[in-house]
Amino acid sequence: MAQAGSLDQRVGVTSFLEEVESQTGEKVRVCYQCGKCSAGCPVGYVMDLLPNQVMRLVQLGLRQEVLNSSTIWLCASCETCATRCPREIEIVRVMDYLRERARIEGHTHAAREVPIFIHTFLTNLRRFGRLYEPMLVGTYNLASGHLTKDMDKAPAMILKRKLALLPARVKGLGRMRQILKNIQEIEHR
Repeated sequence: MAQAGSLDQRVGVTSFLEEVESQTGEKVRVCYQCGKCSAGCPVGYVMDLLPNQVMRLVQLGLRQEVLNSSTIWLCASCETCATRCPREIEIVRVMDYLRERARIEGHTHAAREVPIFIHTFLTNLRRFGRLYEPMLVGTYNLASGHLTKDMDKAPAMILKRKLALLPARVKGLGRMRQILKNIQEIEHR
Protein backbone atom coordinates (compact mmCIF):
# COMPACT_ATOMS: atom_id res chain seq x y z
CA MET A 1 0.00 0.00 0.00
CA ALA A 2 1.44 3.40 -0.99
CA GLN A 3 1.86 6.05 1.67
CA ALA A 4 -0.08 9.29 1.26
CA GLY A 5 3.13 11.36 1.18
CA SER A 6 4.54 9.40 -1.73
CA LEU A 7 1.26 9.74 -3.64
CA ASP A 8 1.30 13.49 -3.08
CA GLN A 9 4.86 13.67 -4.38
CA ARG A 10 3.96 11.66 -7.49
CA VAL A 11 1.17 14.08 -8.40
CA GLY A 12 3.23 17.17 -7.53
CA VAL A 13 1.20 18.30 -4.54
CA THR A 14 4.08 18.74 -2.11
CA SER A 15 6.79 19.86 -4.53
CA PHE A 16 5.32 23.33 -5.14
CA LEU A 17 4.45 23.72 -1.46
CA GLU A 18 7.95 22.67 -0.43
CA GLU A 19 9.50 25.00 -3.02
CA VAL A 20 7.52 27.99 -1.75
CA GLU A 21 8.26 27.19 1.88
CA SER A 22 11.97 26.66 1.32
CA GLN A 23 12.37 29.83 -0.77
CA THR A 24 10.34 32.09 1.54
CA GLY A 25 11.02 30.57 4.94
CA GLU A 26 7.25 30.66 5.57
CA LYS A 27 5.26 27.62 6.71
CA VAL A 28 2.38 27.81 4.24
CA ARG A 29 1.24 24.33 5.32
CA VAL A 30 0.13 25.67 8.74
CA CYS A 31 -2.47 27.99 7.22
CA TYR A 32 -5.86 26.71 8.32
CA GLN A 33 -7.94 29.02 6.13
CA CYS A 34 -9.37 31.32 8.80
CA GLY A 35 -9.70 34.04 6.14
CA LYS A 36 -8.45 36.91 8.32
CA CYS A 37 -5.85 37.82 5.69
CA SER A 38 -8.52 38.13 3.03
CA ALA A 39 -10.98 39.97 5.27
CA GLY A 40 -8.41 42.68 5.97
CA CYS A 41 -6.88 42.94 2.50
CA PRO A 42 -7.38 46.50 1.15
CA VAL A 43 -7.15 45.34 -2.49
CA GLY A 44 -9.00 42.04 -2.10
CA TYR A 45 -12.01 43.45 -3.93
CA VAL A 46 -10.08 43.53 -7.24
CA MET A 47 -8.29 40.19 -6.88
CA ASP A 48 -9.32 37.07 -8.77
CA LEU A 49 -8.20 34.95 -5.80
CA LEU A 50 -8.21 36.14 -2.20
CA PRO A 51 -4.96 35.79 -0.23
CA ASN A 52 -6.23 32.77 1.72
CA GLN A 53 -7.20 31.12 -1.58
CA VAL A 54 -3.67 31.64 -2.90
CA MET A 55 -2.32 30.00 0.24
CA ARG A 56 -4.68 27.05 -0.22
CA LEU A 57 -3.71 26.61 -3.87
CA VAL A 58 -0.05 26.58 -2.85
CA GLN A 59 -0.89 23.93 -0.23
CA LEU A 60 -2.58 21.87 -2.94
CA GLY A 61 0.37 22.26 -5.31
CA LEU A 62 -1.64 24.07 -7.98
CA ARG A 63 1.30 25.99 -9.40
CA GLN A 64 -0.23 27.12 -12.70
CA GLU A 65 -3.41 28.45 -11.07
CA VAL A 66 -1.37 30.51 -8.63
CA LEU A 67 1.20 31.80 -11.11
CA ASN A 68 -1.50 32.71 -13.63
CA SER A 69 -3.60 34.66 -11.11
CA SER A 70 -3.73 38.43 -11.08
CA THR A 71 -3.72 38.42 -7.27
CA ILE A 72 0.02 37.99 -6.95
CA TRP A 73 0.50 41.11 -9.09
CA LEU A 74 -2.13 43.17 -7.30
CA CYS A 75 -0.87 42.53 -3.76
CA ALA A 76 0.07 45.92 -2.30
CA SER A 77 2.61 44.38 0.13
CA CYS A 78 0.98 46.38 2.93
CA GLU A 79 1.39 43.48 5.39
CA THR A 80 -2.16 43.77 6.74
CA CYS A 81 -2.49 40.04 6.12
CA ALA A 82 0.60 39.19 8.17
CA THR A 83 -0.55 41.43 11.01
CA ARG A 84 -3.88 39.62 11.16
CA CYS A 85 -2.58 36.06 10.66
CA PRO A 86 -2.98 33.92 13.81
CA ARG A 87 -0.34 31.51 12.42
CA GLU A 88 2.13 34.40 11.88
CA ILE A 89 2.64 33.64 8.19
CA GLU A 90 4.28 36.50 6.30
CA ILE A 91 2.02 36.25 3.25
CA VAL A 92 3.80 39.19 1.61
CA ARG A 93 6.98 37.08 1.38
CA VAL A 94 4.98 34.34 -0.28
CA MET A 95 3.40 36.81 -2.74
CA ASP A 96 6.82 38.35 -3.53
CA TYR A 97 8.24 34.91 -4.29
CA LEU A 98 5.21 33.96 -6.41
CA ARG A 99 5.54 37.18 -8.43
CA GLU A 100 9.20 36.49 -9.06
CA ARG A 101 8.48 32.87 -10.08
CA ALA A 102 5.68 34.03 -12.38
CA ARG A 103 7.96 36.61 -14.00
CA ILE A 104 10.78 34.08 -14.48
CA GLU A 105 8.41 31.49 -15.92
CA GLY A 106 6.66 34.01 -18.20
CA HIS A 107 3.28 34.09 -16.44
CA THR A 108 2.88 37.86 -16.54
CA HIS A 109 -0.18 37.95 -18.79
CA ALA A 110 -2.61 37.89 -15.81
CA ALA A 111 -1.64 41.47 -15.01
CA ARG A 112 0.56 42.44 -17.93
CA GLU A 113 0.51 46.11 -17.07
CA VAL A 114 1.76 45.76 -13.49
CA PRO A 115 5.38 45.00 -14.49
CA ILE A 116 5.18 47.83 -17.05
CA PHE A 117 4.05 50.23 -14.33
CA ILE A 118 6.75 49.08 -11.90
CA HIS A 119 9.47 49.55 -14.53
CA THR A 120 8.10 52.97 -15.53
CA PHE A 121 7.79 54.04 -11.89
CA LEU A 122 11.39 53.06 -11.05
CA THR A 123 12.76 54.68 -14.21
CA ASN A 124 10.94 57.89 -13.25
CA LEU A 125 12.44 57.77 -9.74
CA ARG A 126 15.94 57.18 -11.09
CA ARG A 127 15.66 60.10 -13.47
CA PHE A 128 14.06 62.71 -11.20
CA GLY A 129 14.64 61.45 -7.64
CA ARG A 130 10.91 61.64 -7.00
CA LEU A 131 7.80 61.14 -9.08
CA TYR A 132 7.17 63.50 -11.93
CA GLU A 133 3.62 62.54 -12.75
CA PRO A 134 3.30 63.88 -16.33
CA MET A 135 6.34 61.86 -17.41
CA LEU A 136 5.19 58.82 -15.41
CA VAL A 137 1.71 58.80 -16.97
CA GLY A 138 2.96 59.59 -20.48
CA THR A 139 5.66 56.90 -20.43
CA TYR A 140 3.31 54.34 -18.89
CA ASN A 141 0.59 55.07 -21.45
CA LEU A 142 3.06 54.64 -24.31
CA ALA A 143 4.46 51.39 -22.92
CA SER A 144 1.05 49.89 -22.10
CA GLY A 145 -0.60 50.96 -25.36
CA HIS A 146 -3.15 53.30 -23.70
CA LEU A 147 -1.95 56.38 -25.52
CA THR A 148 -4.65 58.84 -24.46
CA LYS A 149 -5.73 57.35 -21.12
CA ASP A 150 -6.37 60.05 -18.47
CA MET A 151 -5.16 62.88 -20.74
CA ASP A 152 -8.50 64.65 -20.32
CA LYS A 153 -7.82 64.99 -16.58
CA ALA A 154 -4.54 66.87 -16.97
CA PRO A 155 -5.91 70.40 -17.68
CA ALA A 156 -8.12 70.44 -14.57
CA MET A 157 -5.30 69.08 -12.41
CA ILE A 158 -2.90 71.71 -13.74
CA LEU A 159 -5.42 74.52 -13.06
CA LYS A 160 -5.92 73.26 -9.49
CA ARG A 161 -2.13 73.04 -9.08
CA LYS A 162 -2.31 69.29 -8.47
CA LEU A 163 0.00 68.51 -11.37
CA ALA A 164 3.36 70.21 -11.88
CA LEU A 165 4.41 71.24 -15.37
CA LEU A 166 8.10 70.83 -14.53
CA PRO A 167 9.79 68.26 -12.29
CA ALA A 168 10.79 69.40 -8.81
CA ARG A 169 14.48 69.75 -8.00
CA VAL A 170 15.63 67.11 -5.57
CA LYS A 171 18.60 67.39 -3.22
CA GLY A 172 20.74 64.29 -3.14
CA LEU A 173 19.66 62.91 -6.52
CA GLY A 174 22.99 61.10 -6.84
CA ARG A 175 22.39 59.40 -3.49
CA MET A 176 18.89 58.34 -4.57
CA ARG A 177 20.30 56.82 -7.75
CA GLN A 178 22.94 54.97 -5.72
CA ILE A 179 20.26 53.53 -3.41
CA LEU A 180 18.23 52.32 -6.39
CA LYS A 181 21.37 50.83 -7.96
CA ASN A 182 22.19 48.99 -4.72
CA ILE A 183 18.65 47.58 -4.59
CA GLN A 184 18.92 46.41 -8.18
CA GLU A 185 22.24 44.68 -7.46
CA ILE A 186 20.73 42.91 -4.44
CA GLU A 187 17.75 41.75 -6.51
CA HIS A 188 20.04 40.24 -9.16
CA ARG A 189 22.13 38.18 -6.77
